[in-house]
Amino acid sequence: MRKQGTVVRWDRERAFGFIRSPQTAAEIFFHTRDFSGHNPPAEGMEVSFEEIHVGGKGPRALSVEPVRNAFASDLQSQVPPPPPEAEILPRSRPAQRSRTAREKRREQMPLWTGVGLIAFWLLLWLVGIGLGRFPWVILTGVFILNAVTFYVYWRDKHAAIQEAPRIREDRLHMLALAGGWPGAWFAQQILRHKTRKMPFQLVYWVTVALNFAALLAWLFWPAFMGSPPPA
Repeated sequence: MRKQGTVVRWDRERAFGFIRSPQTAAEIFFHTRDFSGHNPPAEGMEVSFEEIHVGGKGPRALSVEPVRNAFASDLQSQVPPPPPEAEILPRSRPAQRSRTAREKRREQMPLWTGVGLIAFWLLLWLVGIGLGRFPWVILTGVFILNAVTFYVYWRDKHAAIQEAPRIREDRLHMLALAGGWPGAWFAQQILRHKTRKMPFQLVYWVTVALNFAALLAWLFWPAFMGSPPPA
């Protein structure tokens, strides 16, 4: 039966040493030719062995081998630590990067949607001007209205930071309904204002839909009624 013990003495020059085991009262002699392992014996090494008795010389160990767990920990202790300047990345970092990329794509989708709607809205105005439905000067009024809407959003954002009296939400919606919804959209995205309040966002997008419905109805009224709408 194999026993386990610890190397308590090792003479490198004479190539022999002694093992102490709780299963044997005396220290057990062993020679380097009886040892098999990747590393030479050393004091404190946990080993397993076969014990024999030769005459009156005391116990002797044969087939001495390092204990596997101790040998593995010994190998790990010999691995040099990484330099301080080396950055050890966690294993989950690649998954985190891919998740962040997906989040960025989700954040960019509303941006592209808003930009696309504004571009389409401007295109409808240009089509209406080209068809003679609106005068060119109306673009100036539209620009001023959206600039005023952006400013009003900025005032409300500033009031929220300073804990001053706020601008009523129905006034913000009235500006958007009057045609200032692109300025309101830019203010929401740039100032990060009113973007997380779902009831406000719901009403805001209703005003956007009403703007498109009114503009399309005005442009295509002659096609359905056969005559231009009254001025």
